[in-house]
Amino acid sequence: MKRLHALLLGCAFVPAVALSTPASAADLPLKAPPPAYLPTYFTWTGLYAGINGGYGWSSSFADNAKGAVYGGQLGYNMQFGGLVAGVEGDFQGTTIKATETAGTTTVEGKIPAFATVRGRLGYAFDRMMIYGTGGWAYTRTKLSLSAPGGSVDGSAWSSGYAIGGGVEWAVWDRWSLKGEYLYVASGDVTLNVAGATATGSFKYNVVRAGLNYRF
Repeated sequence: MKRLHALLLGCAFVPAVALSTPASAADLPLKAPPPAYLPTYFTWTGLYAGINGGYGWSSSFADNAKGAVYGGQLGYNMQFGGLVAGVEGDFQGTTIKATETAGTTTVEGKIPAFATVRGRLGYAFDRMMIYGTGGWAYTRTKLSLSAPGGSVDGSAWSSGYAIGGGVEWAVWDRWSLKGEYLYVASGDVTLNVAGATATGSFKYNVVRAGLNYRF
């Protein structure tokens, strides 16, 4: 009888332990799941400003017209998926000029400055964007005549167009580098020099590199 009583007590003890286990587990504190990883995506949308510098030349202005180009730009982009559309304005100073001498008279033609307002349309491969651009151009032309008796000059602004393209790469989140080519048409130019009037038009080429900061 003692052995049977001990066996019954042992059998009764096993279910009691098994039933008590879930209750003990329920009392344990639950750990919060790790935060979900949210990938960040680069966007070209926003306002930007920057500086640029490069080289310009023209064979229609004069055979040997060439010089440096330098200035700044301001623009805004909107990105729709991979497509990027925007507008950009820039103002450039230049040293593009050509000089010709006939006897004792020297004629010097210059493009002291130009400005453009252009649309830009491109496609972005994450941090790299390839784009085309085109719009209005405003060119200043200057003509000087020098002779032993003195010198005279005249200058004027004219409206034309600019087309081109480029590639831009976002080196950091807010800073990007770009390379760009522009073909610029001056439009009709009328210059008055020493009572004489000269009218014409010309085209010139610009290759430049730029640095932009996005706000």
